[in-house]
Amino acid sequence: AGAMLRALRRRWDAYKYRFVPWVALNLRRKGRTVRYVPETSQDKIISDEDVYQTLLKIFKALFINDFSRQAPILALLPETKCKYVELLTVEQKQSKVNSCDHQGQHVFSPEEVLFNTLGFTITRDQSSLVAAGTGVFVTKGFVPKGTVVSMYPGTVYRKHEPIFFQSLGNPFIFRCIDGVLIDGNDKGLSRSVYRSCTRRDQLGPFQMSDESWLTAALQNPLAVGQYVNNCSHEKAANVCYQEFDVPGYFPVELKQYLPNIVYSHDIESHPRCVVLVTLRDIKQGEELFSNYYTVVS
Repeated sequence: AGAMLRALRRRWDAYKYRFVPWVALNLRRKGRTVRYVPETSQDKIISDEDVYQTLLKIFKALFINDFSRQAPILALLPETKCKYVELLTVEQKQSKVNSCDHQGQHVFSPEEVLFNTLGFTITRDQSSLVAAGTGVFVTKGFVPKGTVVSMYPGTVYRKHEPIFFQSLGNPFIFRCIDGVLIDGNDKGLSRSVYRSCTRRDQLGPFQMSDESWLTAALQNPLAVGQYVNNCSHEKAANVCYQEFDVPGYFPVELKQYLPNIVYSHDIESHPRCVVLVTLRDIKQGEELFSNYYTVVS
């Protein structure tokens, strides 16, 4: 019995920092590490428009950086092609001024695009918390308060949709305030389900979501939010989760960078994303910490 308890304790120590978020009644009012939500509609640190503009900015930069691979999409969107050709021309002129490179478009890594666009990079590494496994760090630059610093990738499950088998032993399931679940596990059955849904929803050359977060070569460098660890007494939360429903007018050519896909394709609704927003300024070298408990006062 003792050995079994010790084994359970070790498993819990490795699991507790990435526990499924839940809606609870806050009795102790520990305001330092919780996010109060008087109403679902008020659960916003920054506006949806700010989230939209940030995603638009970084996704456009990624699209232009990877312009040569976008030919099949642009062939079907002549007006969109003209717009991006103009943007690319400006980028190339600026690049030539800065680097004297006259050999054509210089292709940056997604991390470099993130830094050049938003002024920081993030990466996964061993957490500074004992037994917490992988964490997420700001590796370069500076992140101001109120900035979208990461995204929580995964398959989006509406209420009553089957997720039992995917949830077994899975510490990466995020619960939204309205009961929607996002499975951010990049292994096993969860991985297979996400890939299946992504390929199901692809329309010719148009990808409706990004599946590169399942690999080590990220196409969207923000899609590491599932590895952000829970805060502790020593490490206060410096980011919080914010839900964002992707609007219908989101550019179709940029959906290839959205790291979320809905499980049921027959449901007409806006895709759900969850972004992580900074609660304070974050400097280079700091680890990101969230609070997994969404508290309703």
